[in-house]
Amino acid sequence: MKPVDISKIKHLYPFESKHIDINGLDYHYLDEGSGHPVLMLHGNPTWSFYYRNLVKAFSDRYRTIVPDHIGCGLSEKPGIDDYDYRLESRISDLDHLISHLDLSEKLTLVVHDWGGMIGMTWAVRNPERIKRLVIMNTAAFPPPSSKPIPLRLQIVRNMTPFAVPAVLRFNLFAAGALYMASHKGLAKDVKAGMIAPYNCPENRIATLKFVQDIPLKENDPGYSIVKNTKENLGLLKDIPMLILWGAHDFVFDLDYFKEWEKHFPKAETHVFEDAGHYVLEDESDRIIELIDIFLKQS
Repeated sequence: MKPVDISKIKHLYPFESKHIDINGLDYHYLDEGSGHPVLMLHGNPTWSFYYRNLVKAFSDRYRTIVPDHIGCGLSEKPGIDDYDYRLESRISDLDHLISHLDLSEKLTLVVHDWGGMIGMTWAVRNPERIKRLVIMNTAAFPPPSSKPIPLRLQIVRNMTPFAVPAVLRFNLFAAGALYMASHKGLAKDVKAGMIAPYNCPENRIATLKFVQDIPLKENDPGYSIVKNTKENLGLLKDIPMLILWGAHDFVFDLDYFKEWEKHFPKAETHVFEDAGHYVLEDESDRIIELIDIFLKQS
């Protein structure tokens, strides 16, 4: 296993690393600034680096907290014998962090990709602790109208013979996202930052396990969690919500956006026609402006 070297991207990610122990595993997070807590949750195959611009923009006025899920970013990357890489464990890790930080004040929760399922499940279990929600290209429910997930995800999820070596040995999932997830394209140093933690097969287990853990059928380990979260989204209906959506997302397409609108008709929504799955990369300045207004007004 190679250590993660972020020395070449410190100009993009100039933050102090914080760590806690969760069940013997090293859990990394950022905790910058002071004031109202704004907790940001990343997905797969990103890490806290994805939220760097929000941390820079808001840590002078708010307490910005950004964890790396186990197996991601600068958190420990255990083998499958030491961590199960399941949704319930992700939610438990998040709960442990929030308890550790003693975040008694209501939170603003910002979520993207898998961060949405993890964060929204925590939110419906703790609705009284949520002040605001910012949603970006994610889901908190099964695929709308039972639509299939994209073929490339099916191949990895169903462990076809070449899928595991493609993800672990050749890093095709994380490397492919560098070109597929941004509609406008990523700068060279941003690409280096995105992929830095996934620098050897042992450090790529989470990128594989996140896909394999996508719950689609009743007997899938996380399906009951997703079903329960969907059924309880109404607990959050009166909480101010801002939905920011990249229109060119090959996974979380506009059908997912419409599903969010169905559950939260009072939410403020913005669809970016020139953005993809990495909407925060494609429309960083505009999103910072919109979140700034949202935080001040809600």
